[in-house]
Amino acid sequence: MAEQISLDLIPERRIFTVGQLNAAIRSLLDSEFQDVWVAGEISGTKLAASGHYYFTLKEESSQLRCVCFRMTARFLRFKPQDGVAVLARGRVDVYEARGEYQLLVEALEPQGYGALQLAFEQLKKKLSEEGLFDAGRKRPLPKLPARIGIVTSPRGAVIRDMLQILGRRFPGLHIRLYPALVQGEGSVEDVTRAIDYFSGSGWPDVVIVARGGGSIEDLWTFNEEAVARAIARCPVPVISAIGHETDFTIADFVADLRAPTPSAAAELVICTKEQLSERVEAARRKLEHALRYRLADAGRRLHQQGIGRASSVVHRMIGRSMQRVDDLVYRLRDLMRVKLDRQDRARRELDERLRKLDLRLRLAAWWRRLDPAAAALGRHIHLELERRQARLDSLSAQLTQLSPLRILERGYAIVQDEAGRVVKDAEAAPRGVEVGIRLAKGRLRARVTESMTEKG
Repeated sequence: MAEQISLDLIPERRIFTVGQLNAAIRSLLDSEFQDVWVAGEISGTKLAASGHYYFTLKEESSQLRCVCFRMTARFLRFKPQDGVAVLARGRVDVYEARGEYQLLVEALEPQGYGALQLAFEQLKKKLSEEGLFDAGRKRPLPKLPARIGIVTSPRGAVIRDMLQILGRRFPGLHIRLYPALVQGEGSVEDVTRAIDYFSGSGWPDVVIVARGGGSIEDLWTFNEEAVARAIARCPVPVISAIGHETDFTIADFVADLRAPTPSAAAELVICTKEQLSERVEAARRKLEHALRYRLADAGRRLHQQGIGRASSVVHRMIGRSMQRVDDLVYRLRDLMRVKLDRQDRARRELDERLRKLDLRLRLAAWWRRLDPAAAALGRHIHLELERRQARLDSLSAQLTQLSPLRILERGYAIVQDEAGRVVKDAEAAPRGVEVGIRLAKGRLRARVTESMTEKG
């Protein structure tokens, strides 16, 4: 009897397997802690290849393991980041493989720092590191776009103001509106779809993404990564016109140009017809000035070529005249030689006759008659040579007066720019430009230290 009583007092053993115990604890925790908020500081954040986030919530003397599955992380306003104090909402679970309990995070709210602002900074840093904000990838707007695509709400003041401004500045433009939600559920998909439509159509020359002002929550559609990447892959320039001048979104940093307001975007995308007319007129004046300069330069060259040809003609005339003078000199020399030979023969004949007849007086008389004729011929030749030389000197003097070098000898100089063009206006040689200076004797190189234009 005593033995039976002692056996009854021994408690019955309840044996669990490890899995059974973990499952029992999991069931207990799941029933008691289905929806809890836990305050703590994020530490040891890890992003797995699966897309799950693993981190620890800690305080001074305690910590709690947490996991945020990929499907839930997609909808977080900001991603877990070490050192951020947060409120984590979720349910307590047991990871049976290790026998550890953990918090399955379903929502995160930063403490002391707005969730939207933190998400903004995180995405901004990520896209910046990828180079989507680089100035080198920004494309200039077309000078005169004919087709403009607009992504915005079809209702409200934004589209009305933009159409009114575009119609006033440049009537006749082709404008295509892709209506899209610009805030709230479905707006991200609408805006992304609109930008991708214009990207794939090849229709617009430029795309404007616009929305009126509002709070950071109202503008959040344009802080989403999907919208930013749609803008980045658009093959034509994109103008971001979101909110007011003080509002900045991720779309502003990715776009090729940020307009402070939608109305400003309509003014920036195209000039007025008056401005275009002014540009055309300025181009016409510039072309006219260039043509006048070229005509003047061609005239100068033609004038120089004319002087060169005139100089060549004068030189040929002088050469022919000198040649005729040389011919006359040679002929005179031949005539004189012939005459002298003849006279010499006659003299020898007379000498012979004198020797035979000794007629010295008759020979002397004959010689006196012959000598004046030779003297007259010599004077005639001398006068002819002097007349020809005077003609040659006159032609040489005329040629010298026609030469541009005579102007340089009076102290003038010719100034030329680096391309060899003659500088006639001080505006053509601004300060710092090197010029060449041609003098009567030699050349100089100089740098302009001051350029002044005289108004006449």
